[in-house]
Amino acid sequence: MTTWTRDELRRIDAADELQIASLRRNGTLRPRVTIWSVRVGDDLYVRSVNGPSAFWFRGTHTRREGRVWSGGVEVDVTFEDGGADIEDAVDAAYRTKYSRYAQNIIDSIVGPQARSTTLRLVPRPAGAASD
Repeated sequence: MTTWTRDELRRIDAADELQIASLRRNGTLRPRVTIWSVRVGDDLYVRSVNGPSAFWFRGTHTRREGRVWSGGVEVDVTFEDGGADIEDAVDAAYRTKYSRYAQNIIDSIVGPQARSTTLRLVPRPAGAASD
């Protein structure tokens, strides 16, 4: 497992949006989807505002691998479940980063449906596949 560089974290955190694509079973990337991401410490997290039924989110559970693009950074990642211990910190990060948006929009990304889909993005070397 690798870690995010300071520059990658800074650039992705500064960007409003992140594009995400999961790997299909055959190893090809699904279409990119634009979502929000947040940084908590040295980790990056994403959620599905539409909950676990969202197509892109379901795809992250096929191989648990994919790619993200944000702030001029393109990185292969592993998708890990966020865990209950990080949920409040991720909520706070979403509220802070996207505070200029209407409250109902923020509420949708910190609500129970979205919280249940919290994923940690873990960078991996380009072309590396886990078994």
